[in-house]
Amino acid sequence: MTELTEQHIRNLVHTFYGRARQHPSLGPVFNAAVSDWDHHLGVIVDFWSNSLLHTQRYKGHAFPVHMNLPIKREHFGQWLELFREAARETLPEEAARAAIGRAEFMAESFRAGLFPLDPPGRPLAG
Repeated sequence: MTELTEQHIRNLVHTFYGRARQHPSLGPVFNAAVSDWDHHLGVIVDFWSNSLLHTQRYKGHAFPVHMNLPIKREHFGQWLELFREAARETLPEEAARAAIGRAEFMAESFRAGLFPLDPPGRPLAG
């Protein structure tokens, strides 16, 4: 079993965001919201380091940052598809499963917060 490292997490974040920035639907949302990509990627690396390695480097709350973005329902499925691919490519198998589980939970939580009238269990796919 391969041990998860900080380099794995950096690879995940950079792979995912490299693709998300080029995505026809997600790219415009990310590129309009992020002005300093180096800083943003560092914050996201800290978030996933905290989530997967319990480093305590991320102290913020992710949801409020996303509340006023022009996120649509279909973005959740697209985001998850790209994330799952990047996680499976860059992380050891067990860590990829953990990261994907965390991402799925976050997507469902964010969707419930942004679209509270959606019925519970509505598929996240776009």
